[in-house]
Amino acid sequence: MRADGLKLKNIDPMDKIAGYIMKKRYDTLNSCTIDIPLDPMDEYIRRKHKEGVDISHMALILSAYVRVLSEFPQLNRFFVNKRPYARTEICVAMVVLKAGGDYGAETMSKMYFKRENTLFDVNNTINNYVTENRNAPDNNSTEKLIKVLLSIPGLLNVGVGLFKWMDKHGLLPKSIIDASPFHNSLVVTNLASIRTTHINHHLYDFGTSSIFLAMGIPHYIPVKKGKEIENIKTMPIGVVMDERIANGSYFARAFRRMTQLLKDPVLLETAPNPEDIKYDPAIPEKKLYKFK
Repeated sequence: MRADGLKLKNIDPMDKIAGYIMKKRYDTLNSCTIDIPLDPMDEYIRRKHKEGVDISHMALILSAYVRVLSEFPQLNRFFVNKRPYARTEICVAMVVLKAGGDYGAETMSKMYFKRENTLFDVNNTINNYVTENRNAPDNNSTEKLIKVLLSIPGLLNVGVGLFKWMDKHGLLPKSIIDASPFHNSLVVTNLASIRTTHINHHLYDFGTSSIFLAMGIPHYIPVKKGKEIENIKTMPIGVVMDERIANGSYFARAFRRMTQLLKDPVLLETAPNPEDIKYDPAIPEKKLYKFK
């Protein structure tokens, strides 16, 4: 068994065969843009600021996504070596600019969340993550691993090749998985922070990333309200998905739920009811302890 996931056996035959038809992650990419109405988020952020609580757009987006994962657990699946797995943790990789504002200097590591996390839990995790990685980026596990691989000529080529082989066969140690930003539930980047538009970013074939979200600068979209057309200010998010993990209807319902939560962020202030938390239906009941 992999250190970061449980192999799924009792899944729909069409989902299982997809791993043999589309062996590489770059064969499976579907992409779209979702437009999140910005006014409800901005109004909520201003209200909390007056209460002495600083909430970021990133915190709102990730909190909504963590809540969606608790309701739509198939989003936390991944495929490796043609086989489907349910991820046993919720981890998000995020790019952080290093101190000094040099746009060419970035680092990326991972944050870990629980299905029961509230918006405030997520906000605190993000703030700590950004502070730690921006001010001391060379101390995160990803940077340390890279330094080791670069320390001896030729080691990088051999090491990465070995890691890929071990990952393919489920032999990659948990310590390497934890240090790898390519093994995650989600990759997210906020391109609005560097004043540029959203993109549809590729997924990496190495690792286990199944979804990438890229937030961009706000724009206006026309929305029909009755007989009138109104321009609504939205935050565009470029979404790229590995289509093997779920069907189109599942993705659509999940992102509709995410949009619903972000239209009323108060819903994220409290933990979900235990009975509302769902686990992948393909997981045998006797294995659920690995996910709790």
